[in-house]
This record gives sequence, C-alpha cells and structure tokens, in this order.
Amino acid sequence: MIKEIKFTDNALKQIESLLAKKDKGSFFRIAIKGGGCSGFQYEFTFDKSKQDDDLNFQNILIDKTSADLLKGSEIDYVSELIGEQFKISNPQTKSSCGCGVSFSL
Repeated sequence: MIKEIKFTDNALKQIESLLAKKDKGSFFRIAIKGGGCSGFQYEFTFDKSKQDDDLNFQNILIDKTSADLLKGSEIDYVSELIGEQFKISNPQTKSSCGCGVSFSL
C-alpha cells in the first residue's frame, strides 16, 4: 500500500534530517485526523513505536486508514516565501483550505 504513495527526494531528505535530530529508533509518522476547517487534516509527528496496522517505509509510519486516504498522493517538502512545509498532492480530495493542511473528501 505505501508503494502507492510517492515521496519526493526533498521530502525524504527533510524527514531524514528531522529524524537525525531525534532519539535513535524514532519514526516519522504521517496521519490523517478528523478536524480542521475542511473536515480532515494532515498530521506529522514523531513516534517511538509502531502499531499493528502501521505501514513502514524508510522509518516513515502511516497507519492503514491514513494510507488508504493517501493512496495516489505525492508528498513533497517545499520552501516558499511564506515558509517551509510538507505539501501533499492528494487526488482523493474534493477541496482544501487555503493553507493546504485541511481538506474534504
């Protein structure tokens, strides 16, 4: 399933850089949670342990439900005038808020 989610080189480099600053054995977790101004929002956190339903790709954890909602997505890390952030291009979204963190299906 995680093969159906594409990570750009910029995203992988940023995740690797962030993990290098954490305790050894830490994971970078990407999840989709209910909330935000459009109904769902992306969440990026660190975790010390894997759950039974987690998919693991280069120390990146995504739970099965979130992976289903991210299917076909591209995860990038971009630098813009307003700052730096992870940017997800998700073909399953119907609409998203202006900041790109919240979306609806």
